[in-house]
Amino acid sequence: MNIPKIMVGDVLELKKKHPCGSARFTVLRIGSDIRIVCEGCGRDMVLPREKLEHAIRKIYPAEETEEHS
Repeated sequence: MNIPKIMVGDVLELKKKHPCGSARFTVLRIGSDIRIVCEGCGRDMVLPREKLEHAIRKIYPAEETEEHS
């Protein structure tokens, strides 16, 4: 069983797109529930960790995204 390592500041690319068209979300808070914010429209949401882990396509670590910004 592979559990993804998610940290605050990471950018997640999810399998399904948000209604605004963006598939990238920034992690704001972690715990049993994870709070993410859409990079397209700024909408934030809280999802259970288990549900979010199944929806992740790719994780961009916080250090990597800061260097490219």
